[in-house]
Amino acid sequence: MKFPSINSLIVASLPYLPKALVGLIARRYVAGETVEEALEVVRRLNEKGFEATLDILGEHVESPEEASAIADEYVELYRRIAQSGLRSSISLKPTHLGLSIDYPSCEQNLLKVLHSAADTDNFLRIDMENSPYTDNTLALYRTCLEQYSHVGLVLQAYLYRSGDDLNGLMSSRLNFRLCKGIYRETPEIAIQDRGAINDNFMALLRQAFEGEAYVGIATHDQPLIAQAEELISQLNVPLSRFEFQVLYGVPMEGKLEALLARGYKVRIYVPFGRAWYDYSLRRLKENPNLAGYVLRNILRR
Repeated sequence: MKFPSINSLIVASLPYLPKALVGLIARRYVAGETVEEALEVVRRLNEKGFEATLDILGEHVESPEEASAIADEYVELYRRIAQSGLRSSISLKPTHLGLSIDYPSCEQNLLKVLHSAADTDNFLRIDMENSPYTDNTLALYRTCLEQYSHVGLVLQAYLYRSGDDLNGLMSSRLNFRLCKGIYRETPEIAIQDRGAINDNFMALLRQAFEGEAYVGIATHDQPLIAQAEELISQLNVPLSRFEFQVLYGVPMEGKLEALLARGYKVRIYVPFGRAWYDYSLRRLKENPNLAGYVLRNILRR
């Protein structure tokens, strides 16, 4: 009989613990609730040589009014980034702007945010969510790209369709984040084996490099990062064609500093906002080892 690990038991118990205690664990990888807290985290990351992308936590808003208010928050966030002179773009989820309610209003909200990105000469990343939203997210990206070139999206290596999607999107204007994929999808549309997902990740990365795209190589899997570095060397890919991306707070045992030392650009995805609790539970369920790591550090203090 296989018994659950200590880390898994910690994660399973989190919903029953006081919110304040979960907050102690979440503090490791959520940059607070306010814009001021998030910008301070970005400032410290910039000082260490890292780029950043900010994400206001939340998705699947419940009303058009809420979605419009979130768009206004992103518009203000672009203004604050520009005002502070920090090196940070923005990433957002379409359902946070109302995609799960109504496509036209989501498009309107997204274009409002896009215009703010253009006004501040910044970059906008449209995150990819689970499969019911894939086609609409791609359509939103194409609409945005017609109006502003500094916009990108995300492709997920575990989806069988991603190779075809990448082929259809390929151009010198394409800037996409390549990640493995975190949503639970069926075997009909998504690879289930971890090794096969890694293989497809590398196949997509090669496809991007042999094409014209700029790639954000987004993974915490250090052997996979090593494979990506080997491919970059093999194909002699210039530094202007890629960057490495990771989530804020995930332990990397000095790997990020080593990437910076090699001259690579490294961008940290920095989430913040009032919806930190649900995000924290989801991230810890995805990576139970992180719960144990953070809890051990709390207990050492």
